Amino acid sequence: MSSAAIPRQDIVHWRALIQDGRATLADQFFQRHKAPTLLRQHAQLIDGILQNIWRDSDMPESAALIAVGGYGHGLLFPHSDVDLLLLLESEPSPEVASKLEQMIGIFWDIGLDVGHSVRTVSECQEESAKDVTVQTNLLEARKLAGSAKVFELLLSSLHDTLDRRAFLQAKLLEQQQRHARFHDTACNLEPNLKESPGGLRDLQTVLWISQALKLGNTWKELVAESLITAQEARQIQRNEQYLQSLRIRLHYLAKRREDRLLFDYQTPLAEQLGFKNQKNRSASELLMQRYYRTAKAVSLMNEILLQNLGARLRSAPESPPLPISDRFQARNQLLEACEEAVFQREPDAILECFHLLQRHKELKGISAPTLRALWRAVPLIDAGFRRDPVNRARFMAIIREPAGLTHILRRMNQYGVLARYIPAFGRIVGQMQHDLFHVYTVDEHTLMVLRNLRRFTVPEYSHEFPLCSRLIRTFERPEVLYLAALFHDIAKGRGGDHSKLGKADARRFCRKHGLNQEDTELICWLVESHLTMSSVAQKQDISDPEVIAAFGSNMRDERHLTALYLLTVADIRGTSPKVWNAWKSRLLENLYHATCRFLCGATSTGEQLDERQREALSILRQHAEPESAAQNLWGKLDEGYFMRHEAQEIAWHTRVLGRLEIEGTPFVRARLAPSGEGLQVMVYTPDREDLFARICGFFERVGFNIVEAKIHTTQNGDALDSFVVLDEEKRATHYRDLLNYIEYELAQELRQARPLEEPSRGRVSRQLKHFPIAPQVSIKPDEKGLYQVLSLIAGDRPGLLYGIARAFLAHGVHLHTAKINTLGERAEDTFLISGVLLDKTKAVLQFETELLKQLQS
Repeated sequence: MSSAAIPRQDIVHWRALIQDGRATLADQFFQRHKAPTLLRQHAQLIDGILQNIWRDSDMPESAALIAVGGYGHGLLFPHSDVDLLLLLESEPSPEVASKLEQMIGIFWDIGLDVGHSVRTVSECQEESAKDVTVQTNLLEARKLAGSAKVFELLLSSLHDTLDRRAFLQAKLLEQQQRHARFHDTACNLEPNLKESPGGLRDLQTVLWISQALKLGNTWKELVAESLITAQEARQIQRNEQYLQSLRIRLHYLAKRREDRLLFDYQTPLAEQLGFKNQKNRSASELLMQRYYRTAKAVSLMNEILLQNLGARLRSAPESPPLPISDRFQARNQLLEACEEAVFQREPDAILECFHLLQRHKELKGISAPTLRALWRAVPLIDAGFRRDPVNRARFMAIIREPAGLTHILRRMNQYGVLARYIPAFGRIVGQMQHDLFHVYTVDEHTLMVLRNLRRFTVPEYSHEFPLCSRLIRTFERPEVLYLAALFHDIAKGRGGDHSKLGKADARRFCRKHGLNQEDTELICWLVESHLTMSSVAQKQDISDPEVIAAFGSNMRDERHLTALYLLTVADIRGTSPKVWNAWKSRLLENLYHATCRFLCGATSTGEQLDERQREALSILRQHAEPESAAQNLWGKLDEGYFMRHEAQEIAWHTRVLGRLEIEGTPFVRARLAPSGEGLQVMVYTPDREDLFARICGFFERVGFNIVEAKIHTTQNGDALDSFVVLDEEKRATHYRDLLNYIEYELAQELRQARPLEEPSRGRVSRQLKHFPIAPQVSIKPDEKGLYQVLSLIAGDRPGLLYGIARAFLAHGVHLHTAKINTLGERAEDTFLISGVLLDKTKAVLQFETELLKQLQS
């Protein structure tokens, strides 16, 4: 865009004014820490420059320059867009259009990020009628320069046509959709200060609606309208200013508009705000806990005020209250205290309030006056309250209620009641988890686990986890599962083993709440053992009868096993949407069924092998395969093969290989994995030292993750290897084309004798960059003493497994099985290996050193 109408020196002057003015404002902010002052003065700085440009641009007298959006409100963050409306009385002539184009070019030339629109009054009216976002922006319109007449015309037309009821509903829907994008929680590990639930947008939404209803657009004006008290207004302002301060600092740190509290900025922000590392908590964790508690308070006031504003708009007379109990009634589908003072006079009404809300599905929430009274009464939940048998019985009644538990505990957590009633839970509210696979705070993860358990009980969701749904339907006293979920991570952040510390907390709770000995022991055992089943399934060879026997011996009985299985599935699913997959689901199901068989009277290894072969033969008969196919292949295989592979895998291998005569030619077949996710790939080829490394290199190049490998050498020296791989790129390619591609390309790769490529180091993720994982290597003999178990922990990255495979090759280590377990950005891999060097201390040390080098990210 040309800016020839304005002298160049003026543009340079204005750019310098902006740069110098912003630098001065930044210095003042870091000296005085006054967020509202910076936001107002930054807006005023830009106001003055824009007014000068307008004056020098010879605009028509009937035009006006209008600030809209947040800038219209008179507040401007350091790197936020400057939202402008160039308002015209009528369609611009070519001359005026040229002047407008030149002026907008100047805005950009002087360093402003401008969001602009050029409209007439009638166009504004038309657009705002169709788009609530445009309507909201214009609601905060503020004249900077130009015609007062055309500006007043805009305001009067907007206010005359504003449908206040429709605006309220549109903003409520907008907020609901916005919250849904963040899974309806403020407790994401990288929250958005502006858009997340409990963020600045929640406060802006309240003021937009109150302004549309002509009730004011400041907290002071809402006090005058009796929508909030002066004390509540002060608290809102404190929370708002804290969020504003964080967002200002974030913009300065990022040197651009950035509203997400990314890991990159959490530590420097914590340092700026004076947080110090503690024994078991980092400065950034303390910062984020303060943020989460602020966001909860904002969410609560947002809920109270939106209810109050909705009540002001309601034109129909209020429906008469319907009594629910001696102390509570229902009105307009909201729970209401008969007297607002009831919580102060009778604190036990606090838990009754939640229990009634849980039991009456027709109630949509708590009325604003009752919610405000409840909020003030929360400090009354003290040691005496917790000792009261009435309150203890009421809390257990809530836990045992057949429906509504997840929603009611979320509400209790949001309003601070759960943290007061279980002080240990209060310590994990807003607590970060920097383990690179949890994406929620500890309290939010805990409630997500409980939600998953409850979801198993809902018939409409039984298709998601059929086994879990079937098991929980017949599980007596399921409240033991819910209490175990509530306590399984309750001791995180204290130092020490959180499972053992949590077990002690759970035992105290059970004793105080009158649970019988059997249920108490089960809850405590679940809390202490909640990581066991996932570890065995994902790190050990669950085809090995001795692994099943050892695990089964710790299960005591089928009730313990079922409880642990249900808790484990719910726990893994509650860490992150990305951590759970069908492969892990199948591993856990297989471990559960194998352990059930053990508990019902385990058969010998020979009997299990015979049973697996009979099952494989049955599958072959279903496919009209002759038994001779099995004889041809099975004669080359030893007992270890049959114990490590499931019957359906054996049948597949037999169908494909049993009638083939392969002489020295690599043969690859692929199919959809039985779990329903990923692919299962079989490789049959003359064995060679670099085979595993070459296969790993191939899958790395084509973008597949190996999650399981079973390596077997036949009695005639051929390799029969089986892999389960997941597609990193989620390709839309038809699966048949994908199978053909892998079969052809991998076979071609194995036919070539070219040197192995160097492993790619890959790009380290942001999470790993800021919260690195110290690599760990452990080599121990297995229980039989036949093999060594290699366990590795490291930050995950592309090329990691290929680098490990090359280390195996370089040191003459033979692989038998591999479990590749990725938890978010964390890799926890287990390999069953053998090799001559593993008997030599010096050679083992060199091997471990090489592995640590490969694991360094």
